[in-house]
Amino acid sequence: MENNISNVTDEKYTVALVEPFDEECHVDRRRRLTKIMSEFQEHLTERSNHFLGYHLNQDCSCLTDLSPFLRFHINNIGDPFKESNLGLRSKKFEVAVLDWFAQLWEIENDEYWGYVTNGGTEANLQALLLGRDLLPDGILYTSKESHYSIFKAARICRIECQIIDTLITGEIDCKDLKEKLFANKDKFAIINLNIGTTFKGGVDNLDLVIKTLEECDFSRDRFYIHCDAALYGLISPFLENGPKFSFKKPIGSVSVSAHKLLGSSMPCGVFMTRKRHIADFSRNIEYIATVDNTISGSRNGHAPLFIWYSLNMKSGRMGLQKEVNKCLTNARYLRDGLKNAGISVMLNESNILVVFERPLDVEFIYHWQLSVEGKMAHVIVMPHVTVRMLDDFLSDLTQKREIWYGSGEVRRLCLAEDIGSSNCACLVHGNATQVEIE
Repeated sequence: MENNISNVTDEKYTVALVEPFDEECHVDRRRRLTKIMSEFQEHLTERSNHFLGYHLNQDCSCLTDLSPFLRFHINNIGDPFKESNLGLRSKKFEVAVLDWFAQLWEIENDEYWGYVTNGGTEANLQALLLGRDLLPDGILYTSKESHYSIFKAARICRIECQIIDTLITGEIDCKDLKEKLFANKDKFAIINLNIGTTFKGGVDNLDLVIKTLEECDFSRDRFYIHCDAALYGLISPFLENGPKFSFKKPIGSVSVSAHKLLGSSMPCGVFMTRKRHIADFSRNIEYIATVDNTISGSRNGHAPLFIWYSLNMKSGRMGLQKEVNKCLTNARYLRDGLKNAGISVMLNESNILVVFERPLDVEFIYHWQLSVEGKMAHVIVMPHVTVRMLDDFLSDLTQKREIWYGSGEVRRLCLAEDIGSSNCACLVHGNATQVEIE
């Protein structure tokens, strides 16, 4: 099913942006810029009120308190644990953020190394680069539902990649993993695990993967596991019976995106690995008078400040626990609303990604900024998503479906192969009774 969203134009925001020109007087320039910025702010406000399809928390209002810091260029170049000649840095805030995540992921402060990244793609690239350096000629094993940045990083690092099948939930199929590991048991294994896949929120079973590696005679010095926990790195620790991952298990690294559940005005995240893994990767750079072992070198010094401030404003674990519980409750509310409307829907256990049949109208998809894949679409119930937003979405969707399917000329999509026959409400499987994967 082709995605033509890129052909949709935004008719509500049509301001013409032109290059600066010297002939314009100062007063006219200020008036023009004020008008443009005001209209753009109104546009962003409207768009954020209909933002349902991506892993971004739009509730960043507390960060306006930090606006005075925007007058400074803050650069955390190089290793966050090493000072440099650049005095405008926020590395003390960065280390405080890293220590907080180290405690969350159960690793001692003197045993980890990490840094605040520009986002999940950078973190995944850093992880695979480390894995390749530690295990030369190793093969990357990752599920077909992994984030596209994993495959991009594999190409950049020139790592052979074995793509593993998945279950209906989006979780990696360990039977297929076992077959591919056995076929390549003479080579090292670099494993990317998804702690929440991009589209279905499927969580790979870390314990089962470790068991599979052991059954294939991979000793712990012959595999490296990276946990891509972009969204679920700040959800999983707060689930009563949810999937668990930590450095107490034989993993090599973890990454999380701070602009997702936590919320940030700019893309950013955290990458963490074991300190012993980074030793050979570090280089002393005389020009900046510090050690650099990061992908980007110059790094955004505002991001650690934003993350540190957000964690404090949310009261740390207590506040995040409340937000996670609210998101889980609202996700179940949306699932039930879609089910009651006779719409195919799936919600994995302890999850906030609600997968349902793809709307037929491209304009509708664009209006609610839905992510689509094949016959599926999803809503990600982030902290900024309210019950009112979900009610408006459900009302709009059910009305549009009357138009799409009311005449009977268009057949409803069958999603049995995508989300399971028990979750499909097409004419063949329309007697669905179970919608949550237990």
